[in-house]
Amino acid sequence: MLSDLTLSKDVLITLGLYGAIAGAYLLVLPAALLFYLKARWNAVGSVERTLLYGLVFAFFPGMLLLSPFVNFRPQPRSIKP
Repeated sequence: MLSDLTLSKDVLITLGLYGAIAGAYLLVLPAALLFYLKARWNAVGSVERTLLYGLVFAFFPGMLLLSPFVNFRPQPRSIKP
């Protein structure tokens, strides 16, 4: 009975690969893209901006998942009297 519940190595490898691909698509690549956009926002050219917006569209589900946790607003300036 116990042998009926165990999964074969092929199934475990397949599930692991699907998990890794899903993690990369939903978390890793969108996070890298967000930080690259933050670093290059004011210095990017028109062709690069078009390619970046295409990547934003391609990784949109991951962007939605990460957006509540990302804050790219500028830090407040300290005013010295």
